[in-house]
Amino acid sequence: MTNEQAWDYAIGVVQLDGIKPSDEFLKLVEKEKNGDITGEDIKQVLYKKYKVKEDK
Repeated sequence: MTNEQAWDYAIGVVQLDGIKPSDEFLKLVEKEKNGDITGEDIKQVLYKKYKVKEDK
């Protein structure tokens, strides 16, 4: 399975559950498919966006 096929499969499985990935996420996936960024880059973007801020 190619990287592109793996992404298409994963996104399709999520959509079967009635969840639509955000346009921002889909743009990141396209960049990764094109080799512009890595899977690790996607993880970092998502981590920064969704990280829960701890109370201090």
